Amino acid sequence: MAKSKGARGAGQSAVGEVERRARAVAEEMNLELVEVTLQKESRGKCLCVYVDKEGGLSLDDCERYHKRLQPMLEDVDYDIMEVSSPGADRPVKTRRDFEKHRGELVEVRLFAARDGAKAFRGLLTAMDDATVTITGETEQPLVFQRREVAVVKAVIERDEDDFADVEFDALNDEE
Repeated sequence: MAKSKGARGAGQSAVGEVERRARAVAEEMNLELVEVTLQKESRGKCLCVYVDKEGGLSLDDCERYHKRLQPMLEDVDYDIMEVSSPGADRPVKTRRDFEKHRGELVEVRLFAARDGAKAFRGLLTAMDDATVTITGETEQPLVFQRREVAVVKAVIERDEDDFADVEFDALNDEE
């Protein structure tokens, strides 16, 4: 765990500088930098770095990235640094995310209800700086202003076959 109480605080300028360094390391390692956040938690200031790569990220990838990036952040004020994958259900935020999920089933969650609902599902058909468009069950496009959208996430559907090889221990009341 590296930290130094340098001139930079926990503000946007610190995150921006970490993002610049983190992006350079990610590019060197053929990874995609997804997001950098600095959050105050009960255990201290947590610097969270989310990276990804084509085909998925391994624990070893995260460890190598952490070891490469951490020495470059000695002048940043944080207590804990976490490196992880954003997960399969990561939010669709950027143009690159949109290109990955174009035509796929997504859920759009709104800050405030529209027509009595705050969540809508459909195929992601368009996304720009101002709007998100999905095609729902009625095959009519639903257009949402970005300012009303809380999150857009890919829908991950699972069925029983996904768990066919998993053994579950039966719960019992005996101890």
